Amino acid sequence: MKERVLIIEDEAAMIRLLELELLYEGYDITVAGDGITGAEKALGEHYDMILLDLNLPGISGIEVCKRVRAVKQTPIIMLTARDTVSDRVRGLDTGADDYVPKPFAIEELLARMRSLQRRLHAAEPGDEVLCAKDLMLDTAAHRVSRAGREIECSQREFDLLHCLLVHKNRLMNREALLNLVWGYSYEGETNVVDVYIRYVRMKVDEGFGEKLIHTVRGSGYILRD
Repeated sequence: MKERVLIIEDEAAMIRLLELELLYEGYDITVAGDGITGAEKALGEHYDMILLDLNLPGISGIEVCKRVRAVKQTPIIMLTARDTVSDRVRGLDTGADDYVPKPFAIEELLARMRSLQRRLHAAEPGDEVLCAKDLMLDTAAHRVSRAGREIECSQREFDLLHCLLVHKNRLMNREALLNLVWGYSYEGETNVVDVYIRYVRMKVDEGFGEKLIHTVRGSGYILRD
């Protein structure tokens, strides 16, 4: 299966260069031309890596990185003309895995992508598995199971459960779940959170004696370990 790369970049020439080179290398490419769209795609779909510009229309690359890191551990390489030490420190402290200043040699970027993937694969599977009692979510394999029983989830259900597990034993209100799972620019009804909580609860808790997902009336939801 081809590795999926999300390019969040607004410079047409840079997008064209990255598309040509990454497609040639066998990657499956998706492009977002602004920060808001990029954050939505990064949070709503699975990608193996994100190439992220800092100076973006809408919201900055730093803000995109923060939103992604609040929910996911997708590898992020920042590509930017800002190359001072303070810029690099800020980018890495925000959660980026690597920082490549522009202009760069495409061969170096490709080598850094391969190196980052090797490091991440070497850390698997332990670093990619989230657990609460007998519930297990494997982000790398995109699998969910409870007491050894496989659970089929849609992408949105998977992301919601992942968010609850990342923040397990912490009360999550609807607004926080909406922002982290659906994205900050989501303009639909907030009861979509309740609807998907019900879907996930049916799959994770029904048929098991001990319930993991709890409703705190008037406040939100909590997944207790």
